[in-house]
Amino acid sequence: MSLIKVKEHSNLIKDSRTGQIIDNDEDSYQRYMTGKKARQVAKEKALTVEEDLANLKNEIGEIKSLLKELVNGN
Repeated sequence: MSLIKVKEHSNLIKDSRTGQIIDNDEDSYQRYMTGKKARQVAKEKALTVEEDLANLKNEIGEIKSLLKELVNGN
């Protein structure tokens, strides 16, 4: 693999065999990975909140049914 620096972009290199442009800026990569992890955590948190909300709705429905039974004397 032969790597050539891209003109006017100190953080980019080009693989002459494949033509692929590669960003070799470690700080950018770390920021990307930190952001990716934060997005994943936020997504998991949102799913947990949705599951909790669904459970609460079911429990409220059960409570309503039990109250109706108490009121009707069944």
